[in-house]
Parts: sequence; structure tokens; C-alpha cells
Amino acid sequence: MKQLIELLPLVLFFVVYQMDGKTLSVGDWQHTIDGIFSATAAMMVATAIQVVVTRLVTGELDKRLLWTAAAVLVFGGATLLFRDERFIQWKPTVFNGALALIFAGSQFIGEKNLVERLMGSQIALPRKIWARVCWLWCAHFCVVGTLNIVIAYRYSEATWVSYKMYSAIGFTLVLMVLTAALIGPHLKRDMATEDSP
Repeated sequence: MKQLIELLPLVLFFVVYQMDGKTLSVGDWQHTIDGIFSATAAMMVATAIQVVVTRLVTGELDKRLLWTAAAVLVFGGATLLFRDERFIQWKPTVFNGALALIFAGSQFIGEKNLVERLMGSQIALPRKIWARVCWLWCAHFCVVGTLNIVIAYRYSEATWVSYKMYSAIGFTLVLMVLTAALIGPHLKRDMATEDSP
């Protein structure tokens, strides 16, 4: 559920992009939607608001959300400053590539990999299962990052925007299902052990 809520700035990006050329009016203020640039600005504002609301509601800030917000603000800011959509198009590839390296590196540093550190307080799993889940997430980040830049350079900007919207939801759901498939059998086994006299 948290991952889906994190998609809200991307949904706003998609919606604003679809309004390209339309003029918004509030009193004397008017703004004509300027395609990917207005969409990028909307996503930046929505991401900043998301960070503030998350802090107010939960009393804490998830590091992943902070890193996502930083990436959106840096790449989005460069997109607006230089009026070059390539910055925002590269953001998912750079961000997912960095995550893949961090998660892969965590397999070799410390006693627990990053997935176990994130989820280990909620569920107990054998070390080899944590390793498989971590490698699954690494593969996910690599695939998402690679496909993003392929679509950005081989297809139109509008196709890339639509792809970003639907692939973000699709890949998130697939990752959740595959993670559950890896973890599920071990949870059932633990529950069966607890139920046995």
C-alpha cells in the first residue's frame, strides 16, 4: 500500500502532462500547461508535499522516500532550469541503478542485507531467503532502469510518459507478488510449526 501511495506524484505528473496546452485560471492568475515541464514542476511540488505529510502523519521519514524526493528535486530542477526533458527522463534510470548497486553491495557488507534490515523486524526468514529476495529486488531495479532509458530514447516523449505511469504500477505489483511468492512458503511453514503441539 505504501508503494502505491508513493506513486501519487507520478500520477499527477501523468495527469498534468495530458493537459498540455490547456490554460488554468484562478482569479487573475493564469498558467498554460507546458507539457513535460509543467508536469515535472507538478511532480516536484507533489513530492515535497508528500514528504511533509508523511512526516506529520507518521512522525518519521522513510529514507527511501527522502532519496526519491532528492532525486525528483535534483533531476526535475535541472529539467526546468535547462528546459531539457532528458534530465527527468534519466532520473528513473540513475535512481534505480543506484538502488541496484546499494542493495547488491548490502549482500556483502554486514550481517544482514538491506532487505532484511528493512523487513526483518516484521518477519523471520532464513538467511538464504533474504538473499534471494535482495537479488530479486536488485534485478527489478536493473530491469526498470534499463527499460526506462530504452523507451525514452526509442519512442516519443508521450509514449515514455505513458510507459512511466503504467510500468511504475505494473512493476511495483509484480515485485510485490514475486516477493510474496519467495517469502510465503516460509511463513506458512513457521505458522504450521507454531500451531503444532
